Amino acid sequence: MGDFYQNGLITTLQNLRYNTVEHLETKLVEYSKKRPMSLIIPTLYSELDGPALPNIIDELKKVEYLSEIIIGLDRANEVQFARAKEYFARLPQHHRIIWHDGPRMRELDKLLVEKELAPESLGKGRNAWFCFGYFNASAIGEAVALHDADIVTYNRSLLARLFYPVADPNFNYKFCKGYYFRGNDEKLNGRVARLLVTPLLRTLKKIFGNDPFLEYLDSFRYPLAGEFSMRADVTKTIRIPSDWGLEIGILSEVQRNNATNRICQVEIADRYDHKHQPLSFDDPTRGLSKMSIDISRAIFGKLAANGKVFSKGLFRSIKATYYRIALDFVEQYHSVAVMNGLTLDRHAEEHVCDLFAQNIYRAGEQFLENPMVTPFIPTWKRINSAIPEFVDKFYDAVEKDNAS
Repeated sequence: MGDFYQNGLITTLQNLRYNTVEHLETKLVEYSKKRPMSLIIPTLYSELDGPALPNIIDELKKVEYLSEIIIGLDRANEVQFARAKEYFARLPQHHRIIWHDGPRMRELDKLLVEKELAPESLGKGRNAWFCFGYFNASAIGEAVALHDADIVTYNRSLLARLFYPVADPNFNYKFCKGYYFRGNDEKLNGRVARLLVTPLLRTLKKIFGNDPFLEYLDSFRYPLAGEFSMRADVTKTIRIPSDWGLEIGILSEVQRNNATNRICQVEIADRYDHKHQPLSFDDPTRGLSKMSIDISRAIFGKLAANGKVFSKGLFRSIKATYYRIALDFVEQYHSVAVMNGLTLDRHAEEHVCDLFAQNIYRAGEQFLENPMVTPFIPTWKRINSAIPEFVDKFYDAVEKDNAS
């Protein structure tokens, strides 16, 4: 059963189970006549053989309100790109594949490197950034949504609910974040959100007091959700992080450029599951270990930009306070799991908290050593200013890749 409770600084649009996906889609088809909609799917080539993407394509084939689908394809050679074009050819909507590893895109990347504007690292952030650039270049859509290619519980109602807040002309929202229950029929998932982000935000609120940015982030029920939608103009003004701080970075950029009453979150699924990253206890450069460092640094960087001052002593306090709060969350989630017939390994959960506590301090040390390092990719407005011909060349390269 859904609830209508509103808490925090942003509007929460729950699913009260009184509407159908067919009704939402009928309205979206109507709205699409004046506000065309595009979908972005950042994709690894390996996901073509994964368990999720075939079903996602089957579901998208039924969506009539989409004007454009943009697939950002990473880690594909020439033969694999040719296969990807055949794979996605069954989509009835206008669609384009951005072949990031192709010769035309590599030449464009060299141009960005020469101007010191290129994304610093490979990954979802870089993939999404180029997809937003093509979305603006094609000028087909006036609203755009992004979701991953590994959602094993996907159905088209997720997309309808994600789009609706920014598509309905009677609504005032410019950005919408999806949320859901992360888990399966056996256990709770979403460890980074449950055991890192929320306890860390509560820690920082305890240390810094009433901070608008912390209150804003703490208003989101699932701040690490990779599903969001926005109006076209928002895509031109946000900087996108290239590391695991992608979701936190986008939320901070959206807040910087928009009033909070134009930002909302929407319940898009009863249950959500996708591929899981390894914890990587012994390697802070991989898996959830790297993710926890990148996310912590993203939060520290935003607070520093807002005038907060950090020191080694303060990061020691943050680590200690976080750990105590995180253990309290383990107790709370254990109760939730038991009452709902799910399993939760308290020892394993507390072991994860140990790792996250270490990585919060490690992220603090990295921040103090080099506070000027930023993983943000420049906005497309800056690209247009620095290299006026770049967008046209980019658009032509994608069109030629898809035509050949």
